[in-house]
Amino acid sequence: MGAITGAVIAVVGVILGWITIEIACKPCLEQGRQAIDRNLNPDYDPDDDNNAVTAPLNPTPAPAASTTAKTVS
Repeated sequence: MGAITGAVIAVVGVILGWITIEIACKPCLEQGRQAIDRNLNPDYDPDDDNNAVTAPLNPTPAPAASTTAKTVS
């Protein structure tokens, strides 16, 4: 009977630990699960993502600021 009691206590401990981690790390776990779901979705196209930051392929360089050199005599 002691072995069954020990096993039940161990299972309850694992369940309570899992719940604690789920509550403590909820934001991080949700983002990770969303990323996994997005990557496993065969219909997902990253090019259709409206929230993606897009940068031009050939950005035009900014004009150089004119600076004057000061000479010390």
